[in-house]
Amino acid sequence: MIRRRQFVNALVLAISCLAAFGGLFVLIWILADVVVKGAGAINWSFFSQLPAPPGMPGGGLANAIVGTFLMTVTAAAIAVPFGIMAGVYLAEFGDNFMGKTARFLSDILVSAPSIVVGVFVYLVMVRTMGHFSGWAGAVSLAIIMLPVVSRTTEEMLKMVGPEMRESALALGAPYWRMMAGVVSRAAGPGIATGVMLAVARVAGETAPLLFTALNSPYWMHSMNEPMANLTVVLFNYAMSPYDDWHTLAWGAALLITMAVLIVNIITRLMLGRKRRR
Repeated sequence: MIRRRQFVNALVLAISCLAAFGGLFVLIWILADVVVKGAGAINWSFFSQLPAPPGMPGGGLANAIVGTFLMTVTAAAIAVPFGIMAGVYLAEFGDNFMGKTARFLSDILVSAPSIVVGVFVYLVMVRTMGHFSGWAGAVSLAIIMLPVVSRTTEEMLKMVGPEMRESALALGAPYWRMMAGVVSRAAGPGIATGVMLAVARVAGETAPLLFTALNSPYWMHSMNEPMANLTVVLFNYAMSPYDDWHTLAWGAALLITMAVLIVNIITRLMLGRKRRR
């Protein structure tokens, strides 16, 4: 009986190790392929020039890089304050019907396909405004970020021990001061980790931007017009018949991958530092 259990344990462990190594091998294969094929596109023109006309060599993705940065920063500026405030409410006052409903809807929104968010923003903003715009793209990304930030904030605030709250209140601090100066500061690294995870979550989104920001081969003059972005450019160029566009698509894939990788590494470092503290 003991030998049978040991055999089953060893078999399951071997299968688990093979599955882990298989997944790791595929991941390294994909990353290596992106690095090898995308490195050739990374040069000064890639970051400084506009896309060349179809069939003509050269060009870059400067407008798409700037557009992606602007929409991501705008989405974070919209989602982070509302997400943190929602997380504070759920952690401190959310033990009621409204709080449970908000958690339920937040969990649904986290798992909802991003294309649904894109269609929703298209119907609400794009059709109402009569044109695609960077604002619509930023709002769609903000909707995707919001539940991630709120749920992470809630969990980080709940991890702060009750003794810190009681100590601050015992010293005469009002509740808002206790939350702003004690609890939020203690949970700050965890909240920042949630924000960065939300940014990494939307960095590679394509579907919502197809319905909202669309794309543009030109420099943008404002957020109130169609705006180029890396993910949609990558999608379009990868399906094109031009080799130069294929090279630029690999470069865009490498840039997005490196950006997400850097954000995740910083997030891990911040989370590890919080655990050590």
